[in-house]
Amino acid sequence: MAEHKRVTSRRRRLLRTAACAFAALVVLGAGAAGYAYFKLNGNIKSVDIDARLGTARPPAATDGSFNLLVLGSDSRAGGNGALAGGDTGDTARSDTAMVVHVNQDHSRAEIVSIPRDTLVARPDCTDASGRAAAGAKRAMFNSAYETGGAACAVKTTEQLTGLRMDHYVEIDFAGFARVVDAIGGATVTTAVAIHDKDSGLDLPAGEHHLGGEQALAFVRTRHGVGDGSDLGRIELQKQMVKSLLQQAGGIGLFSNPVKLWSVGDTLTRSITTDSALASVNSLVGLAEELKGIGPDQLTMVTLPVVTAPGDANRVVEQQPQAGQLWAALKADQPLPPGILGDQPVNPAQATPTAPPKAPTAPAKAATAPAKAPTGAAGTARPSPKATADR
Repeated sequence: MAEHKRVTSRRRRLLRTAACAFAALVVLGAGAAGYAYFKLNGNIKSVDIDARLGTARPPAATDGSFNLLVLGSDSRAGGNGALAGGDTGDTARSDTAMVVHVNQDHSRAEIVSIPRDTLVARPDCTDASGRAAAGAKRAMFNSAYETGGAACAVKTTEQLTGLRMDHYVEIDFAGFARVVDAIGGATVTTAVAIHDKDSGLDLPAGEHHLGGEQALAFVRTRHGVGDGSDLGRIELQKQMVKSLLQQAGGIGLFSNPVKLWSVGDTLTRSITTDSALASVNSLVGLAEELKGIGPDQLTMVTLPVVTAPGDANRVVEQQPQAGQLWAALKADQPLPPGILGDQPVNPAQATPTAPPKAPTAPAKAATAPAKAPTGAAGTARPSPKATADR
């Protein structure tokens, strides 16, 4: 009997010890989760777009669809100065601009890239310090960010498209490179060799798995491929977006807590959002809404443009195609087939031109003027010297 009591007492002590250990693990786990939550929340930088713009904006959709403005800033502040070549001035512009429309049931998305050299009517804006910045009738689209920051870029985009930008996400050079590295790189294919001393990209033809800095150089390059225009660079950016979606969907984030933490920490340190998205809960909620959209559910186009009257180095919207595109997004309808069928060619995936054959007879003098190379919607492509490459 005494032996039975000793065994029972020992078992109780073991159970109490196990219970205390379990409780300690729960507390430590909760503490770690709490630390992670506050750490990631603290990483996120935000801009209160709603407060800056007020109510004079297009109405938000009521059918469940929504729009995001995604900007790539070419700021050279901090760790950006030595990345991807080009001008290292002390200003910042929206080097990349994409309007992302997510449809009513969040099963597909359309992305419209706006060429940075597009001339638009830029509205009156205020900068981050509250100083007024007068609007302009003909300003380059990417100057809006330089003039009044994120809020001015959103306001200009809303005026151009007639669409409410429900959310805003911005990433700079260093942030983009960090995110690419965090998810394990990106795979791209080029049918031609790319050698661009400005961006630092040097790729032979073929398939390549790029790290962060190489991926940044890939989406920045324009002098090393095609005719050197920004429209060709946009096509490289489209290829990169689909590659990153493919890569992110294949690394099993939610089955690997260490990887999930690494990517989450990197992503939140690398982006600036509107204030409504500036929390882990909001970003996770957005990711949940978009989880069914992969490369196959994504349609990417470039805004149809033509060479600007009087300025061969700039472009303006091509009408009626541009109006039809924005109207389709506003109505949450698929993009018109004519626009989809008349998009620029990706210069990295075009078939290399065969070397010319030796002439068999004396060449005749040309009697007709050469045609201008075409861009989006079969229109004249802007000169490669449109702007200094930033």
